[in-house]
Amino acid sequence: MKNRTVYIIKAIWDDEAKVWCAEGINLPGLATYGENLDILMKKLDVMIPELLEANHELENGFDVPFELLVERSLMAQRNYA
Repeated sequence: MKNRTVYIIKAIWDDEAKVWCAEGINLPGLATYGENLDILMKKLDVMIPELLEANHELENGFDVPFELLVERSLMAQRNYA
């Protein structure tokens, strides 16, 4: 079996815009956003193969493996009793 590229997508929460912003780490040209991770994943399922097909890099009949790296900075609240 031929080794296939696993595309790495990084998603960062934009607290000001209230959306997840995603970009392809090893997939140039991929940039999108979603109001939640489910919406973002659905968009990526469509956009990744479309982008690869547009660049003539999609092998017919194959699914496209990708990893979604999620980053969100939070502040834990310490409660004093």
